[in-house]
Amino acid sequence: MTQRTTLAQLLADPQSAAPAVITESPPVVLTYRALAEQIERLAEQLRSAGFRPGDCVAMVLPNGLEFLVLFLALAQAGLIAAPLNPAYKTDELRIFFEDIQPRAIIMGSSNAAVIEAAAGLSLPIWPSNVESSGAVRLTGVPQSSRSIPGSPSADDFALLLHTSGTTSRPKGVPLTHMNVLRSALNIASHYALTAADRSLVVMPLFHGHGLIGAALATLASGGAVIVPPRFSASQFWGLFRKYGASWYSAVPTIHEILLQRADTDGAPDHGARFIRSCSAALAPAVLANLEKRFGAPVLEAYGLTEAAHQVASNPLPPRPHKPGTVGFGTGVELAIIDQTGRHLPPNHPGEVVVRGPDVMGGYRNDPQATAAVFMDGWLRTEDAGVLDDDGYLALTGRIKELINRGGEKIAPAEIDDALLEHPAVAEAAAFGVPDAKYGEEVWAAVVLKGDADAEQLQAFCRTRLADFKVPKVIRIVSALPNNETGKIERRFLTALFAPQS
Repeated sequence: MTQRTTLAQLLADPQSAAPAVITESPPVVLTYRALAEQIERLAEQLRSAGFRPGDCVAMVLPNGLEFLVLFLALAQAGLIAAPLNPAYKTDELRIFFEDIQPRAIIMGSSNAAVIEAAAGLSLPIWPSNVESSGAVRLTGVPQSSRSIPGSPSADDFALLLHTSGTTSRPKGVPLTHMNVLRSALNIASHYALTAADRSLVVMPLFHGHGLIGAALATLASGGAVIVPPRFSASQFWGLFRKYGASWYSAVPTIHEILLQRADTDGAPDHGARFIRSCSAALAPAVLANLEKRFGAPVLEAYGLTEAAHQVASNPLPPRPHKPGTVGFGTGVELAIIDQTGRHLPPNHPGEVVVRGPDVMGGYRNDPQATAAVFMDGWLRTEDAGVLDDDGYLALTGRIKELINRGGEKIAPAEIDDALLEHPAVAEAAAFGVPDAKYGEEVWAAVVLKGDADAEQLQAFCRTRLADFKVPKVIRIVSALPNNETGKIERRFLTALFAPQS
């Protein structure tokens, strides 16, 4: 096979009659040949929409066949897919739409928040659906005499993801065909994925973990992806058995839920070739319990949106996988630097930096942030860690203030802004508190200027934020800790309230 350079060449064998995508809603087993034909049909429709190469199209879709088909069709047509969380509320979507400036929005089942957010922005909405036969349809796409010529190149952008920052507007991360393809191929190679493997996808496809780490890596290796619309603990093992899954990848929260329910749900004690964990730290004790109960090696990995997901992972046996580490670099170089940027030897803690072909070229329309995140060609992760003598990386904390709730990276400033919209709130600060289930939970402290209680403020947040961002606990305080420049010292709030969690 010729060397693959774009996502148009992702599929291991486009002519194969082997299963590629398996869904239950609707019940469909789509072969590689049928998948390739659908991608080409929809790509041709998209090429004739009158857009220019590199135009963005937002996708607000749940997990399913239509997400994968439409994402690959957009890439093949030379357009940039910008997937968004379908759980976002109107105000959140409007912020993203204003930042992305998409030429159109693809929407699945009627989503009032999408319709409302698009109103006033003159953005066309293209509804999509999956027929009972498994055919994905896209309606509302105009047909122009001007079409996008040729095929995309390796350096063309294919995917626009967002990573939360320290402001309420997350930074856009444009990834090229080569970024995404290299990452998917590296993951497939690292875990020795073959056509015999089947991945049960439980992570959202609008994140790199689900899209690249679980789905595209499998399709690049000729295996099959089993894609339920959402994670359901009660249905997980039934699907795993029914379709012969050989592995799955998830955040620690999902692993712990499956472990807690294992005996009740009649979970098997063998059958998985391996289990992957990523997007948040997995406690070594939980890793050991997972391996004991499910009879498979549990491999912890480390991913970054800016590097098209995976940058490190523990290996398959017989090589050692070390609990408490995220393994060694996969397709990229890892290093540790001190505060001056000097590279440190093994066993010296500092900031993790990454470089390689999977790494983005820079943030979208943000040269200042791009200049700050790169140092001599290395991407600064703002994660603290240490490399051992074997090159295995242990993450020891986060330099940045993001709250990592079950793998969802949440910007505290976004929650601050929502709380400050309440007429009774004078000051607000969100912060992370250690949590046994999610790794971190969202808490907030507020200074009031009127009458309100914590429950009223939580209800107010629910109208403006996705449920996972709403503070679990809100403490009413007389003042917030600020440094000499007026910035909130969130770590003091965590230290103060963490014992109460």
